[in-house]
Amino acid sequence: MSTASGRRPDGDHDNGLVHDDDEEQEAPPPSPAATRRRVTWQKLTFLPAVLVAVLLATWLWFRQADLDTLSENALSHGQVSKALWQHVQLTVISTFFVLIIAIPLGVLLTRRMFRKVTPVAMALANIGQATPAIGLLALLVIWLGIGRRSALIGIIVYAILPVLSNTIAGLKANDPTLLEAARGIGMSPLGVLTRVELPLAVPLILAGVRTALVLNVGTAALATFGGGGGLGVLITTGITSQRMPVLVLGSILTVALALLVDWLASLAELLLRPRGLGAAT
Repeated sequence: MSTASGRRPDGDHDNGLVHDDDEEQEAPPPSPAATRRRVTWQKLTFLPAVLVAVLLATWLWFRQADLDTLSENALSHGQVSKALWQHVQLTVISTFFVLIIAIPLGVLLTRRMFRKVTPVAMALANIGQATPAIGLLALLVIWLGIGRRSALIGIIVYAILPVLSNTIAGLKANDPTLLEAARGIGMSPLGVLTRVELPLAVPLILAGVRTALVLNVGTAALATFGGGGGLGVLITTGITSQRMPVLVLGSILTVALALLVDWLASLAELLLRPRGLGAAT
């Protein structure tokens, strides 16, 4: 009896400890992946508020600014909306062609038949981005003439490198054992590419697309020197005529558009990331 009674408190004490451990396991601390995702969403909601505040402040400043005749002519009759729309068109069209060129080319350069050509293709892409944008645009204008075509080709050549290099890096970073397992269950090479390789490479590819988008917005401001239009028209008009309001408006709209594009790209990067990948990293 004394032995049994002596064991009973120890058993109760052990059970209490186990019960406390169970309670602690029921409320684990948040994982680092969840914390990163929550912080990311907070950043995504912060930037639009800043953009709205900046644009509102700019609009209020222009309402009380004393504009002369030259500034009013440069900003009236829909000139601002026309330049902004041209800038958006240049960015969207150039990014579309960058994607349909760089991503398939990156896939081809990771295949066994074309791996020897990879250094040559990367060297050409590096030359395209290493060349000063204004110099590249000038050469294209001499070759193709003044117009939107020259501006678009210059923007495309300048933005191919980040998408191409990230596509190649993303596909090369895939775990070979996963690819062998996919082939082992009977997947075709196309099936392995579309259902295993590309989904795993999506985060790196999207990061390259995000970089290319911001580059395209900035480079499109130089399209005005080739007759391509865009917000660069306002910037050059403000510089050449020494009209600060015109220059400020063109610059603020260009910066705001670049930040907006970067925000949209980061949102797409978060939403299109394969499920489970964030938890793994």
